[in-house]
Amino acid sequence: MISFPNAKINLGLHILHKRPDGFHTIETCFYPIPWNDALEIIPAQQTIFSSSGNSIPGDANSNLCLKTYESIQKKYNIPPVHIHLHKNIPIGAGLGGGSADAAFTAKLLNDIFHLNMSAIELEDTVRNLGSDCAFFIQNKSIIAHEKGDRFTDPDIVDLSGFWIYLLYPGIHVSTKDAYDGVTPDPNRKPIAETLRLPIEMWKDQLINDFESSIFKKFPAIAEAKKQLYAHGAMYAAMSGSGSTVFGLFKTKPEPIVFYNTQTATCIAQL
Repeated sequence: MISFPNAKINLGLHILHKRPDGFHTIETCFYPIPWNDALEIIPAQQTIFSSSGNSIPGDANSNLCLKTYESIQKKYNIPPVHIHLHKNIPIGAGLGGGSADAAFTAKLLNDIFHLNMSAIELEDTVRNLGSDCAFFIQNKSIIAHEKGDRFTDPDIVDLSGFWIYLLYPGIHVSTKDAYDGVTPDPNRKPIAETLRLPIEMWKDQLINDFESSIFKKFPAIAEAKKQLYAHGAMYAAMSGSGSTVFGLFKTKPEPIVFYNTQTATCIAQL
């Protein structure tokens, strides 16, 4: 059985305070976008994980797809499988690709073995694997709180018909470094209020707190956002802790010449 895990963008991202467990309490809007990996799971004599496409760093035995299988196998005693992931979404780019792969693995296993897990059960299964894994179970626009794994305001915004231009400038931003550059501020206007404004008003009000420090450290990321606005974006921002930036357009945008050989881009209608 095959599925196509999709990426996400963050529409606004507020760092509210640091938690006792070392994580941060955040507020953001997750929005699914059509930049996809391909995931295939079939029954096998022994459990195997393999991959193609973009190189995945680290030990294959620690891959989130395999960890998801192990978590479900422990609870439901499902038989061995061969998991193959074709990696297309850039890694470490603020797009949640690894989290999507974990969530889609859980949904595929649920379907293949008729486990009848509800959406809530699936969310609980993947929640501890990554802060935004649970989002990809229901996979629709939503306001995320706490570590990014508790949700309110489903379907808060609909960008259907808009075009999105995603530009990954080939820069890896460490999540730890990103958080180290931010001073939490709990006194923020709720992102849900800003999202209810016309998109033309988002530019100065829908803020990703990571941008100010990351743009100073990586000017190329700031330049990518600047280029999106120069080419007519109604709204542009960095996704998550970076380094992908995206722009929202009313009509299909023209390709941008960005002088970095590691750049990856995606232009799609939402």
